[in-house]
Amino acid sequence: MRPLDLTPFGEELAIRWDDGTESFIRLETLRRFCPCAACMGEQDIFGQTYKAPARPYGPQAFQLASLAHVGGYGVQPRWADGHGTGIYTWDYVRRLADADQAGGA
Repeated sequence: MRPLDLTPFGEELAIRWDDGTESFIRLETLRRFCPCAACMGEQDIFGQTYKAPARPYGPQAFQLASLAHVGGYGVQPRWADGHGTGIYTWDYVRRLADADQAGGA
């Protein structure tokens, strides 16, 4: 599954998938579930997760500055507050969008 089109639309990202479906994900959800090590932490070989202390989000944290495709497998958003290290696989984006639309994210 791959997107045919990604379009920021207000406070959401509209996604048209190659299976003919469409998803909408709130930018706030996308940012809050950033998969980078600084946001989600990283595990050592024993399964212990190490994570930096939580930082409050400022008003620019949920404003999308740009989207860059990463290979054929994902996208890397850059946010207006300068954060941009998270690489979201297409599968992860689809799961986040489905959960967000169902009210679970």
